Amino acid sequence: MSSGIVFEQVSKSFPVREERGARNGRTRKGGSADFAAVRDVSLEIAAGEFLAVVGPSGCGKSTLLDLLGGLAEPTSGRVLVDGKPVRGPGLDRGVVFQQYALLPWRTAQANVEFGLEAKRVPRRERRERAREYLSLVGLDGFADRYPHELSGGMKQRVAIARSLAFDPGVLLMDEPFAALDAQTRESLQEELLRIWQRTGKTVVFITHGIDEAVYLGERVAVLTARPGRVKEIVTVDLPGRGDADGDVRSSPEFAHHRHEIWSLLRDESAARPGAPAARTESEAVHV
Repeated sequence: MSSGIVFEQVSKSFPVREERGARNGRTRKGGSADFAAVRDVSLEIAAGEFLAVVGPSGCGKSTLLDLLGGLAEPTSGRVLVDGKPVRGPGLDRGVVFQQYALLPWRTAQANVEFGLEAKRVPRRERRERAREYLSLVGLDGFADRYPHELSGGMKQRVAIARSLAFDPGVLLMDEPFAALDAQTRESLQEELLRIWQRTGKTVVFITHGIDEAVYLGERVAVLTARPGRVKEIVTVDLPGRGDADGDVRSSPEFAHHRHEIWSLLRDESAARPGAPAARTESEAVHV
């Protein structure tokens, strides 16, 4: 089961304190001002789609995910999931963060069961479903391990299994592989594609990596510099993506989409105060 998502003219601002000056080495505080994180974002994500989101640092990528997850409220506009306004966190949306957020006193299986407990799933069914999803993410035989006994990649697999186990329509992922080494990151990218193809979930994936966005996303939403707006949506067509025997990252199609997104981001990166534009694509693998 998957869910469609709509952002309708969504803006989000945060109040901040203004600095009005200093006297005798003391800073005098002024009134409050608004810090605009995102502005007038309109975006439709189809049920079952994999959307990657990229943009310059500080452009509001994570803010959009917080709004979709119900962890923050829009200043204006609406966020809809299956046609219903998001009014807070809910079990229809699973979240995977960069930091694994596992409970250290629980085993891998007990971590996966956590969301099922909130849904009051019977104990026997919880146990069976947790083992099913641990198997789905390639962790057969690790159900009784504690987080400190697992590698970083294994911990992230547990986090993904936990988010999938209570069967959300939407999976929200905020740079989940950023802290991993390159080999583990690529392995988990392939694993995530396999899981997505098998489950049909709607996935919104935030990343700083252009290569990661191209490899994973059916479409890539490119945001402007702060305040973040949708600059362009790039449709990615990569034959053989997710094929273990292929090397899609070396294909002409991959290079084409990579260059297209890099070109869109080049001017936006230059718009950040004190941040010169990347001169080459290799300098802009992460934005």
